[in-house]
Amino acid sequence: MASVELLGVDLAYGARCQRLQVPYGTSVRGVIERARLLEQHPEIDLAVNRVGIYATLVTLETLVAGGDRVEVYRPLPVDPKEMRRRRA
Repeated sequence: MASVELLGVDLAYGARCQRLQVPYGTSVRGVIERARLLEQHPEIDLAVNRVGIYATLVTLETLVAGGDRVEVYRPLPVDPKEMRRRRA
């Protein structure tokens, strides 16, 4: 019986980071689903929230590699330009 190659990846959302073992050929979406992140955080909408690997935006279909840090980005509560205007 052939063994499945597993990759170690991290999944980050907010301050939380979770280590997962996923099969070779897993997509970013697969990592998120395997971690059950959407069940734990129903406020996440993958049609709205962007995702990345090490601060580089990627699509949900991007395949992960061993050691990748998959990041789900939260929307900004305030536009950064507006915040700077308020402080000035």
